[in-house]
Amino acid sequence: MKQDVFGQMNTLTKPESVEAWDGVLLGFMAHAAITPQHLGKVLELEPDFALGHAIKGLFMVLLGRREMLPVAADALTAANTAMERQPVSAREKLYVEALALYLADLPSQAVQKFEEILRSHPQDTLAMKLSHATRFVLGDSQGMRRSIERVLPTYEPDHAGRGYLLGCHSFALEETGAYEKAEIAGRQALWMVSDDAWGLHAVAHVHEMTGNAQLGLDWLAGREAAWAHCNNFRYHVWWHKALMHLDLGQVDRVIELYDQSIRKDKTDDYRDISNATSLLSRLELEGVNVGDRWEELADLSAARTEDGCLIFADLHYLLALTGDNRSDATGKMLQRIQKDAGRNHGDTPVRMSDPGVAAAKGLEAFGDGQYGAAFDFLSSARGSMQLAGGSHAQRDVFERITIDSGLRAGQLDAVERILDDRRAKRAGGEDNYALARRALIDAARDSGDAQSVPAE
Repeated sequence: MKQDVFGQMNTLTKPESVEAWDGVLLGFMAHAAITPQHLGKVLELEPDFALGHAIKGLFMVLLGRREMLPVAADALTAANTAMERQPVSAREKLYVEALALYLADLPSQAVQKFEEILRSHPQDTLAMKLSHATRFVLGDSQGMRRSIERVLPTYEPDHAGRGYLLGCHSFALEETGAYEKAEIAGRQALWMVSDDAWGLHAVAHVHEMTGNAQLGLDWLAGREAAWAHCNNFRYHVWWHKALMHLDLGQVDRVIELYDQSIRKDKTDDYRDISNATSLLSRLELEGVNVGDRWEELADLSAARTEDGCLIFADLHYLLALTGDNRSDATGKMLQRIQKDAGRNHGDTPVRMSDPGVAAAKGLEAFGDGQYGAAFDFLSSARGSMQLAGGSHAQRDVFERITIDSGLRAGQLDAVERILDDRRAKRAGGEDNYALARRALIDAARDSGDAQSVPAE
């Protein structure tokens, strides 16, 4: 038995594999691009390390890609085989059980396995981060915060995972509306671990949600080293920077960031597609011509119509398909979402049903210029959009499309209520997007024309 960097015991036997495993743990916390290489080395040195196989499988399912599920299933088989060959601790076995639940489309129950680990091992930073990541995908911001705040008092100031814990706490605080506390926690995280990209981006979220784009740019300026080491998460931090420039009306800078950073690498990870499609959608809502940039995103998204891993991913694929007028692929996506919504097992059908079906129909209608129908569908999905997962900032693209469809359909009073609700969730702060829409409403009322606000 060996001890890892976070003080947890495991069944590794060789010093080299212990060192590589610590690289996996610290790399996962920091979203480091090198993490898979560390994991590969661990499993090469100790092929009967059940926990290593379980973590490989969990990493695969968290990618939200249909083709990764067989890889995760193979990892589960390897983990079970390893447990037959070599006894493991109760803690390690719980990770294997969590993977099995994930593969059964029960991530909500997999979370409970991580929480069971944390009850016995509150300083297990790996379980903390996996619970946090899973709850993020499930849209459970309150659960994220509760989970972290249960274990926070057990972390000594010199614990190797404390900085990363604070980064997760910062994000959970931000997502539950505690913006001042979130900023403090995020800054503390960066002081403790300079590569905590998650904590850095949590503070960026605070500025996004409070309508302080310039403060957000000031925060990110000079801190590029905190995300330069990252896997594709680095594209997401650049996305945040682009959102801030967009709010300040600096469209040329937004396009530059899109081309040179956000979509420099034409990946098809759903999170990268989400960054790109939501940014192009925001630009178009502001009347910006984005050229042929929809085309490569639509090509990638058209190959994902049967994926069905996450409604969050599907809705962003739909943004690309409608953005490039791919009506056939859009229809296929809608049919598959409706089919998945009718299944009676697992967590995914619940979210495909609500908010998925109404949101997807709303996006299709908006793409077709049917703004009244789009507003009706998107408004009905709005109350449950949290269940789609992701962050407030990520889901805001759907809020903006809802608002703009309502404006174009002449639903001024209803749109104003949404803007008021949006402001309340942002602690009374408003970004320039909202201020511009309020100005459009006022202008329409002053002119006596409440029928509709023209599209940009």
